[in-house]
Amino acid sequence: MSRTVFVTIAGRTNAGKSSLLNAIVGEKIASVSSKPQTTRTRITGIRNIGDVQLVFFDTPGLHKPVNKLSEHMLNTVKESVSDIDAVVFMMDCTRKINEQELNLLKSMNASKMPIILGLNKIDLLRSKDELAPLIADLTSKIDFQAVVPMSVSENSGIDIMIDEISKLAEESPHYFPDDMITDQPERVLAAEMIREKLLELLSDEVPHGIAVGVEEMKEREDKDILDISAVIYCERDSHKGIVIGKGGSMLKKASTAARIELEDFFQIKVNLQCWVKVKEDWRNKEGIIRNFGLSEK
Repeated sequence: MSRTVFVTIAGRTNAGKSSLLNAIVGEKIASVSSKPQTTRTRITGIRNIGDVQLVFFDTPGLHKPVNKLSEHMLNTVKESVSDIDAVVFMMDCTRKINEQELNLLKSMNASKMPIILGLNKIDLLRSKDELAPLIADLTSKIDFQAVVPMSVSENSGIDIMIDEISKLAEESPHYFPDDMITDQPERVLAAEMIREKLLELLSDEVPHGIAVGVEEMKEREDKDILDISAVIYCERDSHKGIVIGKGGSMLKKASTAARIELEDFFQIKVNLQCWVKVKEDWRNKEGIIRNFGLSEK
């Protein structure tokens, strides 16, 4: 009999949630950046191992909401930890647990939700001897199903995490085809890849005011070329100038990096065209948030 488990990956911003999802699925389907709040929506990743299907929901990071968009992000987190089989809670082991993390963990404990703790970034500890007291402190506060020390960036602990998640799978049909790795539309994946390159290249004040919409994505009939037209939206004219860069240098750099990644993912030559437009204060406008697909409503 086949088995399935539905898992939400939750935790603080920049704890390694998207990196873990990508590592388990084996493809880059979620944006990864050193900038906080990289993930804005719930992204579904799928991994099949023998008769077991693992279905993952990657969520935005826990943070203090400052606008309508960040309120939607936090609502996504809350919705994603209900009606699922287990939670993988990712923590940066070099940072102390905060009140928001602890409150969410306690609420999940109260609902009897199985929680697997992923203690990420153990490679950054001065000594592995720091792990034992850290684990002892956390397990004294929260009842975890398992605790997995790991370093996603060094591919350490991934197999152990997969094993712990697989133990929670129950008999059921597989809900997705066995060759499927995500339920995200190709346009959404392409937009996220473009946005990630902008996150990597731009200054701290600009990235969270950026959204990317893929307006056209079509393979040519006469050639093996995928044409993608994308619009990069920012909140201010000054930000538009930063995104474009002197003589178009920044836009060209980000577009080139995105094109290379898109070609690798879709396994086809890509012709990527990007434009930059201004939508002032879009993160506080419900209609625009919904148009970008960033709202669950």
